[in-house]
Amino acid sequence: MSDTFKLNIDGKDIEVPRHYTLLQACEEAGAEIPRFCFHERLSIAGNCRMCLVQWVGAPKPIASCAQTVGEMRMNPDGSAPNIKTTGDYVQKARNGVMEFLLINHPLDCPICDQGGECDLQDQAVAYGRAGSRYELNKRAVEDKNMGPLVKTIMTRCIQCTRCVRFAAEVAGVEEIGMISRGEDAEITTYLEKSLTSELSGNVIDLCPVGALTSKPYAYNARPWELRKTESIDVMDAMGAAIRVDAKGSAVMRILPRISEEVNEEWLSDKSRFVWDGLSRQRLDKPYIRENGKLRAAGWSEALSLAAEKLKGDASKIAAFAGDLVGVEAMKATKDLLSALGATQMDCRLSGQSLGVTANGEKLPRESYILNPTLMGVEDADALLLIGTNPRLEAAVWNARIRKAWLWNELKIGVIGEGADLTYDYTHISSSPDAINDLGEFGDVLKNAKRPMIVVGEEATRGESGYATLKAAHELAKSCGAIVTGDEAWAGFGVLHTAASRVGALDLGFLPGDGAKTGHELLSSNCEDMDTVILLGVDEVPMTQFGDAFVIYIGSHGDAGAARADLILPAPAYTEQSATYVNTEGRVQTTTMAVQPKGEAKAEWAIMRAISPLVGHQLPYDSLDQLRALLREENDVFAGLNFAPGHSGAAALDAALPEGSQALSDEPLYCPIGDFYLTNPIARASLTMAECSLQKQTLEVSAAAE
Repeated sequence: MSDTFKLNIDGKDIEVPRHYTLLQACEEAGAEIPRFCFHERLSIAGNCRMCLVQWVGAPKPIASCAQTVGEMRMNPDGSAPNIKTTGDYVQKARNGVMEFLLINHPLDCPICDQGGECDLQDQAVAYGRAGSRYELNKRAVEDKNMGPLVKTIMTRCIQCTRCVRFAAEVAGVEEIGMISRGEDAEITTYLEKSLTSELSGNVIDLCPVGALTSKPYAYNARPWELRKTESIDVMDAMGAAIRVDAKGSAVMRILPRISEEVNEEWLSDKSRFVWDGLSRQRLDKPYIRENGKLRAAGWSEALSLAAEKLKGDASKIAAFAGDLVGVEAMKATKDLLSALGATQMDCRLSGQSLGVTANGEKLPRESYILNPTLMGVEDADALLLIGTNPRLEAAVWNARIRKAWLWNELKIGVIGEGADLTYDYTHISSSPDAINDLGEFGDVLKNAKRPMIVVGEEATRGESGYATLKAAHELAKSCGAIVTGDEAWAGFGVLHTAASRVGALDLGFLPGDGAKTGHELLSSNCEDMDTVILLGVDEVPMTQFGDAFVIYIGSHGDAGAARADLILPAPAYTEQSATYVNTEGRVQTTTMAVQPKGEAKAEWAIMRAISPLVGHQLPYDSLDQLRALLREENDVFAGLNFAPGHSGAAALDAALPEGSQALSDEPLYCPIGDFYLTNPIARASLTMAECSLQKQTLEVSAAAE
């Protein structure tokens, strides 16, 4: 039997794969099919019937979303089935469906947040009546409390069940369902409780009417008032494609863009709703600490003080990079410190063994990126997670893992902390020493055609961190996860948690020869340091900087600013164009959606302004010149939006340098304690604070039960 099927659609002969739905076949032929319940990434429901088409010879219209092409029959004369997507017959059928959908729908379009983006409104223009023939009382449905993110007006609901299917199939948290039947049918949450999934906000995008809308965004703006800017997300290391919608000087909402290779069309709740934190607790002017208190200062005074502190002994100057800082900021800082003769710099403040070994031997790029790529998990048939919790560290990628588990029968093993990952897995052990003895899952890996091993940042921390990385790499080689040649497969990689980490490692923002690591300096409370530059560093105990003079460069007044002796304000990721490299080695750039707050200046520009004051002027005066130098020094930065993927198999096939430590038997834990409060922007957000409080309340309630 052929894998394709022939159809005649609106007089056009086409041939499509047999697994296509009739709706997809019609769209392949260029027809536009209205729909509400159908979604390409969800299972078929066939609820709304808006997609009706005429199959010539059939007794009634066909719901094209629920009809698989391969199950259709040829005409008695052997000709291809004749499908009509237009005409009076189809128009009348769709008009009738639309009339039924609008029977109970409230006429509140003027105040609906979905206005201007409503599928029901748009399709009613094409298939609706001028008035309703329904004269009885409309039914009303009580609104549900789905938590601080999703606002409900359930009387608008048309029971398409997109939200139900998303929760069950993609998010993996079956908290939404339909109760009752017929006229009494309604969508609700389990026991009327709030949503707990880290992906719950995606139901807002999926809802084709105004039943589920954004609670934080409610009544703030109309869609046509917003400036729309394409950018990328920095709340984790995935680099999800986003659209930043702004009005005036404020970001009003953040929405996902389609990126099949990274985030498909989903976005985590933190990435979606963190936008209110962009306007709170902002650093908008320089500050100098005098007599224990901060006072506002001008840029000239602040830069002069910074230059004065950097003119001292170069061996006593250090710079650390935080989780949200862009490549350009680290490049300018590195260039300035190198010109001064300073070698103390690091981006691995928790002691990760990435980029270089303990004795300073450089590691290949393939040893610290996710070589199989985020999308590659769909091609794998066995996955071993070591010291990582993807649900908290990369929520959207976790949904992709669930997708592979659900549809491709992916087998998953975990070494590390046990947690609800939304899919079944074999919990091998809590400690990394189990890498050498995987038990039954070892056979699963060896028998797999395309095994995949992913190491989390947590697993590379501490004295034995490099031993874990090396052991995982050797396991990947022995079980066939690294294959060179025509059918290359690079099934070994690292899942990062910080947007800045891979870019910093590519740049070489690491200790120079003979210098201490950032973790070593912090462990000694920076006792040998006179001056410390913090590029958005807020995630370490500030007491670890001892008596050093701290220069903080960042966007928000968080822990780093509270400790700083000198504060230099910088833009947030929505206020500048900056380069980031995601966990799979993909170079990406943010785009300025709004102007920086107050007197904030780009981090690289601050370093450029300081450089002539210390007698070492940096060789670039613009962002373009800086990026040109970046590309010249490292061709990694020459290719935008490109993930190396399996091209790194040959480099991975080489053994990593030997280490001195053995595998640890200490348990591995997820480095993220609170998903919603992982960075200064999130901690400034009232919405994230409410989500965090709700999560804590639910955990306490569950523990009590």
